[in-house]
Amino acid sequence: MSQQTQALALAHYARLRTLSQRAVARVETVWRRIDRADISRSWAEVAPLLMSAVMEAQEQAAQLADPYVAAVAAAEGDESAAAGRVTARAFSGIASDGRPLLSLLYQPVIDWKVRMAAGQSVDAAFRGSLASALRITATQVADAGRGATGVAMAGRRTIQGYVRVVQPPACGRCIILAGREYGWNRGFQRHPKCDCIHLPTTLIARDQGRGRGRLDGDRFTPTTRPGSAPGFIDPRAYFDGLSRAEQERVFGAAGARAIREGADMAQVVNARRGMTTMSAYGRRVLATTEGATRRGSFYRLERERTEAQTGIRFARDRTEARRGFPRFELRTPRLMPEEIYRLAESRDEAIRMLRRFGYLQ
Repeated sequence: MSQQTQALALAHYARLRTLSQRAVARVETVWRRIDRADISRSWAEVAPLLMSAVMEAQEQAAQLADPYVAAVAAAEGDESAAAGRVTARAFSGIASDGRPLLSLLYQPVIDWKVRMAAGQSVDAAFRGSLASALRITATQVADAGRGATGVAMAGRRTIQGYVRVVQPPACGRCIILAGREYGWNRGFQRHPKCDCIHLPTTLIARDQGRGRGRLDGDRFTPTTRPGSAPGFIDPRAYFDGLSRAEQERVFGAAGARAIREGADMAQVVNARRGMTTMSAYGRRVLATTEGATRRGSFYRLERERTEAQTGIRFARDRTEARRGFPRFELRTPRLMPEEIYRLAESRDEAIRMLRRFGYLQ
């Protein structure tokens, strides 16, 4: 990894973080307008503003993916064309677990009412709901950027994988994954408010047994010029850079002591986390209903695909349905990018599926 690619990764992270911070500030301003005496009604009034703040930031974060991946590829001497462009709007209005974004943004309202029912004061419950809303906002903007970066990598065949770059402050689950190399089709593990990012690479020394490796001994320590942000690809370098108190806060007193005495950091921290799935295709898959309504982009894509295959023209609206055109019924759930990578048996198949499900055009 060159200094140039490291600089590109840091610049990309800085842009994503700026987008996230702006969205968080907008959401906080709007959330404070909710009437504590009439939560449900006033939330419904501000919901469009909340959606707009997060959706705009999600799309802008996704728009950064193509130029970022192209710049990294060029820095590594690759000037080949990508198989397609990221459809940035496909990452807007959808939560990273596949549910509609509006549903996720309502969760803090539920938490607010639960807190009050449990005896918290109105003000304390409000503060808890606000913190939850801001955490959701930051996470969803970052996830949109990461998801789009994964699609951009999949659409560029010369990108063989990515290195996980950890941005402080980080939790133990992220720290032990710093510097790990993953294949291009490996989903990006993250948790709420995770700031880690991909660093795409055209070369990857993959462990044959696990499908991933590590950059041994390479410490990612950029300059501290204004506007830059630190990033790490070496767990031990991160750990050693923490104060003793911070080591114990992140890993626990016993865990930090064990690591200082030479214990394997990965054995101290359990980095695995589950993902929400749904039943489809006779198996459990990560999918979303976003874009699957009659006005949704995925619905239109599937209708057009079915028309091309069958030669049948489906009704575009109620008027055409009354005139005798058959209605198109969508039976295919829209897979999330991570699920596509898992199911695809080749890069070409992954690209075809990303196009079919509306993530690549």
